[in-house]
Amino acid sequence: MSDQTVLVAAAVPSRRPARSRRHRWDVRWSPYAFVAPFFLFFAAFGLFPLLYTGWAALHQVELTDPDSMTWVGLRNFTRLWDDEFFWNALRNTVTIGLLSTVPQLAIALGVAHLLNHRLRGSTFFRVAMLTPYATSVAAATLVFVLLFGRDYGMVNWALSALGFGPVDWQNGTFASQLAVSAIVIWRWTGYNALIYLAAMQAVPGELYESAALDGASRWQQFVHVTVPSLRPTIFFTCVVSTIGATQLFGEPLLFNGGAGATGGSDHQFQTLGLYLYEQGWVNLHLGRASAIAWAMFLILLVVAGAARLLRGREASR
Repeated sequence: MSDQTVLVAAAVPSRRPARSRRHRWDVRWSPYAFVAPFFLFFAAFGLFPLLYTGWAALHQVELTDPDSMTWVGLRNFTRLWDDEFFWNALRNTVTIGLLSTVPQLAIALGVAHLLNHRLRGSTFFRVAMLTPYATSVAAATLVFVLLFGRDYGMVNWALSALGFGPVDWQNGTFASQLAVSAIVIWRWTGYNALIYLAAMQAVPGELYESAALDGASRWQQFVHVTVPSLRPTIFFTCVVSTIGATQLFGEPLLFNGGAGATGGSDHQFQTLGLYLYEQGWVNLHLGRASAIAWAMFLILLVVAGAARLLRGREASR
């Protein structure tokens, strides 16, 4: 073997450690580089606003001069305890949430059960289920405003055909809350139906075959096989719908455009989201609005904790 060959052979091993070192660095740090943009955007548009809102909630600060802050401690939070408009907004949020979530999930479960069977054009119906979800909130709400019109609305026309008198949907307390809930039901039923449909298709077919051999009808199979198998999915949709109901904003804001953020002439359908907007962007009290935002956040934490506790008890049975 010549001296030149020995020198080349001796040089090759010196390159391998450097190449393997780069490979180890690439394997170790590349995943962090790929997920880094998410954390950067989350820190800029999620974490920082959350912390700043918490800091502003402890100060008296106006939107017209956000740099001028006066420390007030927990006074913005304690004022909410005696604020009748806050409790009215909380009651309205709970009422509209119940009126929209319960029928919405029940209808979605039934629609998913129908779509789970073989139908002609099933793909068309599944796509159609997402159409309300893809529709603009403003467009959908304006259509429902026409439907629930007091003098020329189609809903009152149908009620008069059945022998009932006209209903003032925008000024009545329960009527306006029911009308806003109808918008939410229309927009989100199809979305939840597709979630239930995906869960139903994961249920083993052997369960239905065993139930059919035992003489169970289609309804009995739905009650004793489908619904128990969908408990985790139903639990998930209940939690997500509750969070969405707590943050309800667009539908009540646009339902009575003349009332603006007040939620009707008597605040009859003003939600927590509308009350936050009224305090921060109409009355310009940024500190109070921040306190309301954190109160909503704490309410969601309580709901999530209660849901987790119920889920844990159910799993331990």
